[in-house]
Amino acid sequence: MKPVENFDAAKLARSLLRRRREGALATLMADSGDPYCSLVNLASQPDGAPILLISRLALHTQNILADPRVSLMLDERGPKDPLQGARIMVAGTATEDVGGERAALLQRRYVAAHPMAEGFLKFKDFSVFAIAIRRVHLVAGFGRIIDLAPEAVLTDLTGAEALVAAEADICAHMNEDHRETMALYATRLLGARSTRAKRWRCSGCDPDGLDLQSGATTLRLDFPRRVKTPAALRQMLKKLSDQARAV
Repeated sequence: MKPVENFDAAKLARSLLRRRREGALATLMADSGDPYCSLVNLASQPDGAPILLISRLALHTQNILADPRVSLMLDERGPKDPLQGARIMVAGTATEDVGGERAALLQRRYVAAHPMAEGFLKFKDFSVFAIAIRRVHLVAGFGRIIDLAPEAVLTDLTGAEALVAAEADICAHMNEDHRETMALYATRLLGARSTRAKRWRCSGCDPDGLDLQSGATTLRLDFPRRVKTPAALRQMLKKLSDQARAV
């Protein structure tokens, strides 16, 4: 099968990891080893790897605690035939994070993607699981089937520690003071239809881009170059704001 020219597989895979908020989770049955598939909501870690918030009462969680090997399929939903859209399979291991700064970060990012899930954090049977990706398989149409190395789709956070630490404050500032600007990003740079500024909010940021969300719609604003500090991020967002206003 001849590859399609000018196809950026890694970019599409990164976009799916950042934008999709639900997926099919495959685990192995603890008692028999048989495959088990379930529907889960998800968010992304700062590097783009998936986060799950799941209950120990659920069968898939019991399976993970017995054998952490998992796979997750995310797809590009649309009104047409589902098989015409892009989909990605990531395989790896799921690790439970309980307490500490890392668990708090994962919880915050998950709730930013799923605000209605905040109440689940109060239940003792719920906890966050981080998936460490070992394999990536992308299917995006004829001539667009490819295996990718994890490092090709995950964001390199080296040197961006200050940006990761400031993410919560950055998102809060964007949501409090820059709703109109985010609407411009969404409508003029990313092709969204809604022009109501109050609908769009920032659910995350990282060296490679900004995550925007309006209800069930998620968009990814990719940066033309990496940023590693809050100051560099501000400059990038100002540049993109000027670009959006000029459209």
